Formats: sequence, structure tokens, C-alpha cells
Amino acid sequence: MKKTLLAAALLALASPALAQQQVQIKLGTLAPNGSTWHELLKEMAVRWGEASKDGVKLRIYAGGTQGNEGEMVRKMAVGQLQGAAVTTVGLHDIAAEPQALTVPLMFDSAAELQKALPILEPKLDVILEKKGYVPLTWGAIGAIKLFCTKPFKTPAEAAGAKIFAWEGDPGSVKAWKAAGFNPVVLSSTDVITSLQTGMIECIPNVPLYVLTARLFEKAPYMIDVNWGWLIGATVVRKDAWEKIPADLRPKLLAIARELGKKVDVEVARLNTEAVTAMEKQGLKVVKVDAAAWRVMAEKSWPVVRGEVVPAAFFDEVKALRDAQRAGKK
Repeated sequence: MKKTLLAAALLALASPALAQQQVQIKLGTLAPNGSTWHELLKEMAVRWGEASKDGVKLRIYAGGTQGNEGEMVRKMAVGQLQGAAVTTVGLHDIAAEPQALTVPLMFDSAAELQKALPILEPKLDVILEKKGYVPLTWGAIGAIKLFCTKPFKTPAEAAGAKIFAWEGDPGSVKAWKAAGFNPVVLSSTDVITSLQTGMIECIPNVPLYVLTARLFEKAPYMIDVNWGWLIGATVVRKDAWEKIPADLRPKLLAIARELGKKVDVEVARLNTEAVTAMEKQGLKVVKVDAAAWRVMAEKSWPVVRGEVVPAAFFDEVKALRDAQRAGKK
């Protein structure tokens, strides 16, 4: 009897200690349930649990259940979430520099962007860490295309078109105006209704998202120019990350980065397949002169440089791109 009581007492003392050792990270994302992004985050949660012997519990909240990207970042700031998988739209509320990678027509191709990313990632890591966040992965979600309600073939035809603009980023709104568009600031949840009512005529996004959200049914014309590149990152609050034992962090980071590379490969394939799938369902791809649209895009650069992205970092990214094009290291 005494042994039983002693064992029970020891278990009662040990349980709180064991509970305290487990680090819980709640991570939000807009990635739809069952999507490639969601499935790979779920895999990361399983593998983190195995690597930490259940010492780290990663809970994934997908499908925007924690709000839009701005709301998720605000929840991280107050500790309601410890992590988020977001694009540069959400990251802008932490630091503006990542948006230098999404500048309209800064990079001509995915290959050109992928050459620059490994050089820029360590710099971006330091910037975010100073803000209290640890980036686990960086990746390209795909080329941003303009999906419109009309078949705009030239910048002149698109002049004044009402285009969706994210709330909370006045610099980007000004940049859209400088390029010749008429930006309409909305919540992402209002996009479908706004396309139906004519409040907006164009939405910039990657094909896979447009297919998943069925936006092409309301905006059935895709302007065939890579307007920019949507960049994503999975970030965790630094204080939450540092609760994980120091010798375990590199293992978890390696798992995250391995799966991040899978996302890049999968997303590239899925974006191509998404265009094919949408064409079978009525999407029209509008062939255009990319050079003319580049002139239009570059009209936004004086605003982007300084008002959206810090001027020094904008110049650094552009100089890196130019050096690569010239064949320099």
C-alpha cells in the first residue's frame, strides 16, 4: 500500500515537470485544408514530434481559421499564435525588406529568382530575428499573374482597371496607382463578391490559389506576363523557438528546410497544372508583349523603393539581379 502511494506521489510530482518540458507551437496559415502546403506542414508536425520524442507539439491551423495574414501576424505579436506560414503580404507587418523579392517584373524568371534567394535569405533571416522572429523556411509560391474580368492585351487597355489591393499596405496602393491601375483596398474575404459586383476587375495572384478559390470563374482572363513572384516564409516567435532545447533546434530546422524545398518543387508543378485545369474550365490566356508591361511595372518602382521597401535593400536586390545578368558572382 505504501509503495502504491509513493508511486502515485512520484507520478504526481513528475507529471507537471514533463508537461512543462513540452513546447507547444500554434501555427496559422491560409493554406486550404488538404492542400500541398497544408499536408507538408502536417508532415513537419509529425516529424518534429518524432525528432523531439513529443517534446515539441506543432499544431497547424489551416484554411485561414486564424484570420487573414495580417491578423495572424498580430496574433503572433501578442502570443496567441507562436508561428505562421505567410507570404510577403503578412511579413510586411513584421519587416518590409522581404517585399523587395516581389517587386513587379524585378525578376524575369523563376530561375533568376532562385539564384538570388540563397544570397538574400541570410540577410532576411537577420532582419526578422531582430524583430523577434525565426524564419524556418523561405520559398517561391509562384509567379503572380493578373486575372481580370476583361482581356486586357496592352497596358493602355488596362489603364485605370480596378485592381484588388491588400489592406494595411498604403505604399503598395500608391505603387499600383503609379503603374496606372486603380487599386481598391479590400479584405481577401471580399474578393469574390467584389468581382461579381464589378467593384474590382483584376486580382493579382498565383494560378494555384486562383484555381483553389475558383476566382477564375469571375475573372476568366489571365494576362500572360509574370507580374511578380509571391514569396512565402514559415516563421516562429523567437521566444517560443528558444524554449526548445538548443541541441534540438538544428534538427527541427533541417526538417523544416527539407520540406520547404519539397514545397518549391510541388508548387511549381501545381501552378502549371492549375493553368491547364482552368483553361479546360473556360479560362482564356491573353498573350501579350512582356516588354510593354515591363515599362508599366517599372513606373511603380520609384514608389516601391522607399515607401514599400527600404531604399537601400531595394538597391541591393536590384544590384544583385543586374550582376547576375551580367554574369558576375
